[in-house]
Amino acid sequence: MQIPEGKKIYFASDNHLGAPTAKDSLPREKKFVAWLDDVKQDAAAIFLLGDLFDFWFEYKTVVPKGFTRTLGKLAEITDSGIPVYFFVGNHDLWMNGYFEEELNIPVYHKPQEFTFNDTIFFIGHGDGLGPGDKGYKRMKKVFTNPFSKWLFRWLHPDLGVKLAQYMSVKNKLISGDDDAKFLGEDNEWLVQYCKRKLETEHRDYFIFGHRHLPLEIDLNEQSKYVNLGDWISYYTYGVFDGNQLELKVFNPK
Repeated sequence: MQIPEGKKIYFASDNHLGAPTAKDSLPREKKFVAWLDDVKQDAAAIFLLGDLFDFWFEYKTVVPKGFTRTLGKLAEITDSGIPVYFFVGNHDLWMNGYFEEELNIPVYHKPQEFTFNDTIFFIGHGDGLGPGDKGYKRMKKVFTNPFSKWLFRWLHPDLGVKLAQYMSVKNKLISGDDDAKFLGEDNEWLVQYCKRKLETEHRDYFIFGHRHLPLEIDLNEQSKYVNLGDWISYYTYGVFDGNQLELKVFNPK
């Protein structure tokens, strides 16, 4: 993609809408919608890197209640011709066509590579990558197993959603509470993952969420790892103007 003059690429991640309750997350949702309103003025594209919702599961004819402001704003943006790309996180990985059909938003379940103005980006949510984190990796295999999803669909949505929302907040493997601490560059498993990827192919930027920490780490003289932070504590986002990527904090006017 060549970025038109005066346009920018925007990145955000980890809103966890609905957590810990719908009432508590509403101010954060309104702030995020205000950000979408702000960036749509000069956005060439918007990338959402997962955990937009604290829980999301698509039954064949039912999706979780709520998030009307966010979904409506995303529909408005894509209807205007601005592309939006979504990468599932560990909290909203059970997507199965709703975003594509209702919002015209492509959904990715694995990291993808994009090139903007000859700058190569490797983009994903970040969960389950790199060494370690074996407990979560085992749990993810269970959650993404077609048989497990088929069993869950047999639960009535009122029961299934309530149970999953409780687990999403209480289970540390799911909630990611232990991930929200900087471990030092040598112990950051996403940094190690990026460095291994660079052994076989160059990328200019590795962009991830999941860690809930705004991070910018030089991998070598030409490549950088960026974590987008979250919309719970930091309200940070990434913006690429065609030359360089910056992390910024959203302060509504």
